[in-house]
Amino acid sequence: MSQLEQNQVFQSLSSSPHARLEAVAELGDGLGAALWSNHHDAREYQGPSQHTLSCYLAGGTGTFRRERPDSKGAPDKLCILPAGHESAWVINGEIRLAHLYISPERFALGAVQLLDREPRELQLREGTFLDDPQQARRFRQLVALNWHEPGERLLTSSLAHELLSHTLLTQVGRREGLRLQGGLAPHQRRLLQDYIEQHLDQALSLGELAALVALSAYHFARMFRESFGVPPHRYLLARRLARARQLLRETGLPLGEIALACGFASASHFSNRFRAALGATPGEYRTALGG
Repeated sequence: MSQLEQNQVFQSLSSSPHARLEAVAELGDGLGAALWSNHHDAREYQGPSQHTLSCYLAGGTGTFRRERPDSKGAPDKLCILPAGHESAWVINGEIRLAHLYISPERFALGAVQLLDREPRELQLREGTFLDDPQQARRFRQLVALNWHEPGERLLTSSLAHELLSHTLLTQVGRREGLRLQGGLAPHQRRLLQDYIEQHLDQALSLGELAALVALSAYHFARMFRESFGVPPHRYLLARRLARARQLLRETGLPLGEIALACGFASASHFSNRFRAALGATPGEYRTALGG
């Protein structure tokens, strides 16, 4: 079963006889997108494991949350449904909307890389019928693309990342009353981030990273995940792929040299990992950027 098929929001709409799935795609990097139409329906979401961003593309003036019947949707209105939230919706009339699904791991990596904060310190604010023309424009660009066409897949992925980054910068707040226990101290987290960035071209071991903060490998792995939201190997892979994208954009280095500079054992290993994360090979990525 794919990640999307396990998504509770996606499952709820899929089970409705009134909703129609027009397009769907796994975009890699813990992101997925879906385009829906629906009419005269009622849906409930109970503690989904992923975050969902939605944008109304058409209709929605008869759509409301059951507990807030006086607030109605409209084209270009946005909703933010954090993981774990609960909501009940009534859809009167026709509606067409786009969803972007965000895994907890992708949210965590964004919190660390974009905000330099521990993911567990932060929460995504729930939002209903928000006005954000910039985000609405990105959603409309997203749905205009063919998500399964390799030449457009990279733009699709880029738009999805822009939607997430904007959300992290504008809709994330500190958890109220939070008292962190366990995990790495802030100076340890920064030390590890700097060390990893400086050694992306090298084979890093769990023991090597654990020794930097004077922990056993077992306790380090657990505390790293608590602080970064992902295991060490996933964080390292995400940073290597980010460096690879930067080199593909900004340099004319051969793919084999980029692979070695980013710590991949071979060009084929690099290509396989890159494709799995972004849906395109490094060569296709460079070509799409005009390189």
